[in-house]
Amino acid sequence: MPEQQIPHKNQPVVIIGAGHSGVAVATGLRTKGWQGRILLLDAEKETPYERPPLSKELLKAGAPNESTPLRKEKFFQDKGIERVGGLTVESIDRPGKTVLLSDGSRHAYHRLVIATGSRARALTVPGADLPGVLALRTKDDALELKRVLLPGARVAIIGAGYIGLEVAAAAAARGCEVTVLEFQDRVMSRVTSAPVSRFFENVHEQKGVRFVFGAAVTAIEGTDWAEHVVTADGARFPADVVLTGIGVIPNQEIAEAAGLHCKDGIFVDDDGRTSDPEIYATGDVTRFTSRIDGQSQRLECIQNAMSQADSVAAHITGQPTSDPEIPWFWTVQHGVRLQTAGVRHPDDDVVVRGTPSEGKFSVVYLRNGRLSAVDTVGGLSDFRPAKKLIAQAAAIDPALAADPSISLTDAALQPSL
Repeated sequence: MPEQQIPHKNQPVVIIGAGHSGVAVATGLRTKGWQGRILLLDAEKETPYERPPLSKELLKAGAPNESTPLRKEKFFQDKGIERVGGLTVESIDRPGKTVLLSDGSRHAYHRLVIATGSRARALTVPGADLPGVLALRTKDDALELKRVLLPGARVAIIGAGYIGLEVAAAAAARGCEVTVLEFQDRVMSRVTSAPVSRFFENVHEQKGVRFVFGAAVTAIEGTDWAEHVVTADGARFPADVVLTGIGVIPNQEIAEAAGLHCKDGIFVDDDGRTSDPEIYATGDVTRFTSRIDGQSQRLECIQNAMSQADSVAAHITGQPTSDPEIPWFWTVQHGVRLQTAGVRHPDDDVVVRGTPSEGKFSVVYLRNGRLSAVDTVGGLSDFRPAKKLIAQAAAIDPALAADPSISLTDAALQPSL
């Protein structure tokens, strides 16, 4: 759409949250010709930064204590994006179309975008508030964790998801004694299948990480500092550092208080609109119906946050939105990369391509005979073709898919005429 045809292009847009998605919305609006005020509200004071390195590169011994900015401060200035840091939004006045900030100021909006992300789920057991019990979500969290990951430190990690395992890898590399306590019977059980879990368990164990499965944490003991983690069976695990990695919860409170439809996320449509058509939401805080499989979902990944941001910016400026990209995720642990495309369901059929013991293999997931997701470990040769086949809901011959010498494209069944 030519710039002069953009409706209301001189009106103000307020964006709550300056993570990947919020910054992308602000940038996208300017790129697409929005000329009005763009106010980017950031609860943190410093320039918005990359999140993935917090549990990886930043924790390495000798690594600089600096985060990678999403955009330099000059970028915001040059684009006329007003970034206000260190303030929170106290309330949204929907009838008046204003937001109230923690400094008492009010700001009007033509359109409001909520990109508040998520926060670490709090551990709710006795002793969870002791010094030495940490979570990892912000740069300050990462720097505090880095400070205490000293050689010989006994580190207890509660939860074996991406964050817990990435920190376990970083701690082991720094010479810590690492124990991972996981309630389920394998690592990353929410996001991957048993073959991938067992492979990564073996990788960690070879680096000295100890796993305790079926562990329900009931307390953390200590006086002035955390000293032991206690589980339901009475076991006590010594700990100088305790990291909780038990998932995240969406920062939806400001939306709930404003009467927007929320349930484990702010509900949005394909264009990112909430139950109030003048308010959008984007990123980890959103819940939406997948256009791929029709499932209601909330995704915690940068790719989805960026895709939604593009849709929101396009819709606000009256431009067509692009087709949704297949969601993808990644983690690196002890130098081994796991990359996933699509969203696996627990009852999907599992087909392993290659030999896990060789350190490079893929797992494809079939739902009613069609490719729904893929995990690639130690290599990406199957990743790109799998994304295309997932988007096509391609039927796959499982026997052919199990042969790594046959490409996934050749394992796809041609539709009958």
